[in-house]
Amino acid sequence: MKPELHSLNDLDRRMDPQLQQLFHQLNNQFGIILAHAELLESRASNDTSRNRASQVVLSVLDAIRTTRQLRQLHELSKPVL
Repeated sequence: MKPELHSLNDLDRRMDPQLQQLFHQLNNQFGIILAHAELLESRASNDTSRNRASQVVLSVLDAIRTTRQLRQLHELSKPVL
């Protein structure tokens, strides 16, 4: 049977504060990279530059999803008291 996934807010409340801070920092950093990549994408003057910026956007979105999965797996692996 597959364990039920909880909302990220529920996970944050139970997570070690130091680890929670690291995930928060990582998400902030991804947000900055994403914003800049989207800006570059929108201002690109040619298809090559636009495609490169689009690839960065897609990669950052994938990294954000991976981070979310790591956070969920970490919490689901902890024993329930």
